[in-house]
Amino acid sequence: MAEFQARKAQQKVEAVKEITSEFSEYDGFIFTDYRGMTVGQITELRNQLRQNASAYRVVKNRFAKIALNDLDHKGADDILVGPTAVAMTKGEDASNAVSKILFDFTKNAPLQVKGAYLNGKLFSDKEIEAYSKLPTRLDLIAMLMGTMKEPLAKLARTLQSLVDSKQN
Repeated sequence: MAEFQARKAQQKVEAVKEITSEFSEYDGFIFTDYRGMTVGQITELRNQLRQNASAYRVVKNRFAKIALNDLDHKGADDILVGPTAVAMTKGEDASNAVSKILFDFTKNAPLQVKGAYLNGKLFSDKEIEAYSKLPTRLDLIAMLMGTMKEPLAKLARTLQSLVDSKQN
């Protein structure tokens, strides 16, 4: 008996290849529900994300599931339900900045963050919200440098005041 094979429309195969190709350029994916947003709001959000070397794309859930599974980013199937747009990021600092932008944007628009796939790990909407509130790596380095610099600066001021008092 002949084995049944579903015919795949060539345009769908090409669409999946295109999404897979685009997804392969990024290592972080934040999934959002964009229902109720106007074209102007989506354009504004895309412009903000472009400034952080990120992209925002509305995707078909089935195509996104296939593309993510092809790239060994498994587990996002439960998040990819309903209207979905994906914010794609490169690097840990960018994913933190993009998550901050998305959660700031939810205050003024009907955008909802559904979850994320970052650094090989799946995050729920609550986890990605907590992640967005963390300082970036560069902010942490700046805080550390400020903390390390202050005792030395205080010592220098103390020694300078000692030298100034001896001169008088």
